[in-house]
Amino acid sequence: MELYSVHTGNFKLDGGAMFGVVPKSMWNKLNPADENNMCSWAMRCLLVQDGKRLILIDNGMGTKQDAKFFGYYYLHGDDSLEKSLAVHGFTTDDITDVFLTHLHFDHCGGSIKWNSDRTAYVPTFKNATYWSNPLHWEWAVKPNAREKASFLKENILPIQESGQLKMVEGNGETQLPFSVIYVNGHTEAMMLPRIMYHNRPVVFCADLLPARWHTPLPYVMAYDVRPLETLKEKERLLTEFVNTKTVLFFEHDPGVECATLKQTEKGIALEQTYSLTEIFK
Repeated sequence: MELYSVHTGNFKLDGGAMFGVVPKSMWNKLNPADENNMCSWAMRCLLVQDGKRLILIDNGMGTKQDAKFFGYYYLHGDDSLEKSLAVHGFTTDDITDVFLTHLHFDHCGGSIKWNSDRTAYVPTFKNATYWSNPLHWEWAVKPNAREKASFLKENILPIQESGQLKMVEGNGETQLPFSVIYVNGHTEAMMLPRIMYHNRPVVFCADLLPARWHTPLPYVMAYDVRPLETLKEKERLLTEFVNTKTVLFFEHDPGVECATLKQTEKGIALEQTYSLTEIFK
């Protein structure tokens, strides 16, 4: 098995929304905001090569939205899905599986693109099986008012219409070379892949821990539909991650790919940060 970090670009989100109840006087020292209170965040995906399977975990926001949409989220930087795959010697046609942690636009928007004459939506990964789970899929296709702006039907429904959608069933076991951890604080039934790599667990943190700065328990996003549930999930899982020497892979951290944790007198804290290649060199 090989793991590759895949960068699909950066975007901007409101700093207050990303740090929840934490005061700006504190979080602004971590990820300084611009004049509109917006901070830059990565959309970092993970590519898992296992035998003949090439599995992409999440895929960024894509490029099919209109100028008004991108005016809200400021897609920027030199990285793109296609360029990052090419760095590792792959194209979108090589992907055999697309695993979607959840269906918010910045995690699944790259799943679907315009056809060549912009008359219809088609799967970006024409040879891939797309994976979600029944609870989250139902939650996303019938969105609540709080999350409706994040669940865009053009990102979601064409996956099912293509016939390429399959569901992860059960309690965390999958038909893929990793298991999943279900969490329900950010959104219903978000899935965190847990991958054994060089005899060490790696967890793709998705939006449970968007960045290294979200390790302290009170740092919970205002986007979360059940913030107190997120708090409980973080407390339970961070303890587990320390005990199992788990490597955390951050999807949205603008500067850090991976980190390890340590137990301190004041609680669990970051031990060290790494790139994916550094920690497994």
